[in-house]
Amino acid sequence: MSVGVLALQGASAAHVAAFARLGVDAREVRAPRDLDGLSHLVLPGGESTTIHRLLELFGLRAPLVERFRSGDLRLFGVCAGAILLGRENGLRPPRLGLLDGDVERNAYGRQVDSFTRPLHAEVDGLGGLRGVFIRAPKLGALGDGVRVLARDGADPVLVEAPGVLAATFHPELSGSDAVHARFLAREVDHQPDALRVV
Repeated sequence: MSVGVLALQGASAAHVAAFARLGVDAREVRAPRDLDGLSHLVLPGGESTTIHRLLELFGLRAPLVERFRSGDLRLFGVCAGAILLGRENGLRPPRLGLLDGDVERNAYGRQVDSFTRPLHAEVDGLGGLRGVFIRAPKLGALGDGVRVLARDGADPVLVEAPGVLAATFHPELSGSDAVHARFLAREVDHQPDALRVV
């Protein structure tokens, strides 16, 4: 296992620290060569349009998608990262289309509308999880292959699909490393033919 955290813009250090607490050294990813040998990559929170532009500028978008579609790279999108993973919807920023789900930007309001509250876990191992929502997106329609792991009320806020984990909140700020541990436990569990999002 080799873990990376995209470090072009946004909050990468807290993810690196979470993995360190789990006994894993994660490296920051800023260039295509940094993807070499990675099995897991976090796309952290930040500003989704800026992260998209930097992925293009530094030549990371195409190799990231290629590695994922080849079936040997797992992705964890957090907040802005979840937006980028979602289905293309014609709005900014352009999406990677690697998660079969709609993700709406800034669905909870502005920075001043940020909040923290307990989440309802739908699987074992995530009990007591608190959601830290900062200019958070919201998950909409999800494909049949997407599993909801936690909700805020009725809203799904943590989901997984073949090769993908996505959170609309910030688990790296929640005081629990359970979500990062679940991501690390993901093995090569997807086939390239199953990764085509319409």
